[in-house]
Amino acid sequence: MKIKLIKDKVKQKFDYIIERPILTSVVVLIILSFVVIGLSLPFYFENFHLFIGQVLAEAHGMLFDIAVIGILIFWLNNSGEKRRRIRTYKDEIDDFRLWESEEAAFRTVGNIKRLNRHDIFEINLVNSFLSKTNLNYVNLKDSNLNTANLTNSFLIETDLRNTRLNQTVFENANLNQADMRGAYASGANFKDAYLIKANMEGAFLIKTNFYNAFLMEANLQGSYVTGADFENASLYKTDLRGAKGLTIEQLQKAKTLYLAKFDEDIHQLLKENSPELVGEYIPEEIEVKD
Repeated sequence: MKIKLIKDKVKQKFDYIIERPILTSVVVLIILSFVVIGLSLPFYFENFHLFIGQVLAEAHGMLFDIAVIGILIFWLNNSGEKRRRIRTYKDEIDDFRLWESEEAAFRTVGNIKRLNRHDIFEINLVNSFLSKTNLNYVNLKDSNLNTANLTNSFLIETDLRNTRLNQTVFENANLNQADMRGAYASGANFKDAYLIKANMEGAFLIKTNFYNAFLMEANLQGSYVTGADFENASLYKTDLRGAKGLTIEQLQKAKTLYLAKFDEDIHQLLKENSPELVGEYIPEEIEVKD
């Protein structure tokens, strides 16, 4: 009975030790130190200087192993782990792509921000549901958001340069000061959207819907606006110089064109045919989303 109790106690102690990696390492170190030092005692007394020289030579070899092999292995492991995390974030975005729910939207945004922290900005977000999410200051340069749903979302100062936004829905979204230079937004829906001081220079805005949008002080220089709908849009101080495909008929549907900038021929036609649009501007009270 006593032998059994002793065996049980030994087993418990053994299990306790092996379940704790640091404690296990310390125990192994102590045991090996006793063995190595015990076997080395004769050398300590007979020829200590020769022995310590060999120990120091081994120590230099250990330092070399740590400096070269250890750091190299750490770098390779770290790089591999980083690639695995990036792959996981992209896979999760794919998993949530067609799931129209708040959970899917917020988890997708979380993965976008994690990818940004790894300097990944070109992200495939085609058909993603991102309604009512916060993408302020996020970098989506060169990403693909074709046919994505971003209704009621916040994209203040978001980087959307050269991003694909064809048929993307931004209805009632806040894109104030967003950088959309060179973006491909043909057929996109910006109905009721806030685009104050947004930069859309050189963007492709063919048949884009700007119905009732707020484009005050926005930059559309050199953009492609053939068939774009500016009905009831506020174009106060908007820069439309060099816009391709722009017609007076499009502009006559706008709410105001006061202090907007146009090519000389367009400006002259507006003054002749719709002087009230380019005349004195009475600012309306605008409720901008926080």
